[in-house]
Amino acid sequence: MKKVYNGGQKYGMEGRIYMNEIIRSLRERKSVRVYEECPISPEDRRLILQSAMEAPTAGNQQMYTILDITDQKLKEQLAGSCDHQPFIAKAAMVLIFCADYQKWVDTFAEGGAQPRKPGAGDLMLAVTDTVIAAQNAVVAAQSLGIGSCYIGDIMEQCELHRELLQLPDYVFPAAMVVFGYPTQQQKERPKPERCRLEDIVQENVYHRRDGAELRHMFEKETRNRSFEEWAQAFCKRKYNSDFSREMTRSVEEYLKAWK
Repeated sequence: MKKVYNGGQKYGMEGRIYMNEIIRSLRERKSVRVYEECPISPEDRRLILQSAMEAPTAGNQQMYTILDITDQKLKEQLAGSCDHQPFIAKAAMVLIFCADYQKWVDTFAEGGAQPRKPGAGDLMLAVTDTVIAAQNAVVAAQSLGIGSCYIGDIMEQCELHRELLQLPDYVFPAAMVVFGYPTQQQKERPKPERCRLEDIVQENVYHRRDGAELRHMFEKETRNRSFEEWAQAFCKRKYNSDFSREMTRSVEEYLKAWK
């Protein structure tokens, strides 16, 4: 018999009993795409960047480089290349978090260490380092009243972004995050509903969900339409979309250097 994960009972009704300012901030944070015309102060910019660097990192290697995009022309180019999203160019702060093993290859070579060629495992570890740092920046910004939005499209158009950002072989743009003060409408906009804890957390080993469990998991999406209608529309809009196919092609191009 499959063991049911009783998340609410084990964690005290989704942690509400144990709420503190950090947890409340995490629960309230949502993607912000419309900003007030207000700059982020140099002090707050530095706090956000320093907070990113405080993130956990494998072997204290900090396998990332953060590109702080301050050139308005470049921001406008990225707004176009990243799925034509004008709000990117209007954001007060744009950061690109790059998984960077190039600096370590160069460091080892400089020290006469004769490094091997980086492989897929090195890339995955560097990407993990990188996105943890990015999330630290997002959490820090939220604590300062500054909204943020991840832009996955930075992984698309490998050839163009490599040229725009002058990326060498062992640098991969894992995440772009844009920041700004949210408008009142954005503050009041409801956060999209997440799955239940028991839908996401499994104990010890992976359990592949059957059809009934999948339908139960996504009940929040099917209140006004059938599961079939939602699944087909979502698959067409996201997974089978042109941008998803381009992202796969582009990432495969980046991977060629790491194979």
